[in-house]
Amino acid sequence: MGLKYDSFDVYEYRGEKLRAKLESYFAKGNIHSVLYSNPNNPSWICFNDEELKIIGDLANKYNVVILEDLAYFGMDFRKDYSKPGVPPYQPTVAKYTDNYILLISSSKAFSYAGQRIGMMVISDKLFNSTSDDLLRNYTSNQFGRAMIFGTVYSLSSGTAHSAQYALAAILKAANEGKFNFVEEVKEYGEKAKIMKKLFVDNGFRIVYDKDIDQPIADGFYFTIMYPGFDGPDLIGELLYYGISAISLTITGSEHTEGLRACVSLVKRTQFPELEYRLKKFHQHHPVV
Repeated sequence: MGLKYDSFDVYEYRGEKLRAKLESYFAKGNIHSVLYSNPNNPSWICFNDEELKIIGDLANKYNVVILEDLAYFGMDFRKDYSKPGVPPYQPTVAKYTDNYILLISSSKAFSYAGQRIGMMVISDKLFNSTSDDLLRNYTSNQFGRAMIFGTVYSLSSGTAHSAQYALAAILKAANEGKFNFVEEVKEYGEKAKIMKKLFVDNGFRIVYDKDIDQPIADGFYFTIMYPGFDGPDLIGELLYYGISAISLTITGSEHTEGLRACVSLVKRTQFPELEYRLKKFHQHHPVV
């Protein structure tokens, strides 16, 4: 809609560095909301509680709405988030502010990608808040009503009953401990670990390799680069070997030489062929 926005690569501003970076934007007085994914797409870094508290504290101070995309809910496999009602819990900014909207997709964490459906969770305080500025574009000055009836409904007109019943059944089974959805998606992390090694063994490097002081988790995505290539050129060259990815330059990353690789549609039976193609690429492009 032509709205102005700004972004930055959070990988360079972890821990306490995040506070100064965010406040440099918020202090201008023209930021109304922030959107991020956790785990992050494409880097797969995961905000910890210290960082989420920083975001929440600043959201309270400057009255900024935080939209937290939890498409990969529970998929930081370094911790077990699969047990309902007991710690550890999925890290979230909702612990530290009421100015939150949580976006939870069903397609990744719950492996329900066929019928498109997700959840938007708004805090009671934010839902019931009012602002006369909303009346410039909506028929209600209540945030929740403007969001649902003025925005979501007009964009989507809802979703099929079958998808709603299916997602409700998934959530009920997960909360009753009958369905371990995290166990079902661990395959993504296991495939990522194998695929990373195949790339690294053949001259590639992992772009986002650290989560502060820990190795980056294995998950839905990982990032690669090859010496001597920028992102778009590397994509073009890899296509000759039947390997595809997307450039980090279109994801908001500041690493123009890198690519994002997705593990979801790659089958284990394809690993030998992938290894063969990577070896050929490495053979034809020796690293000096």
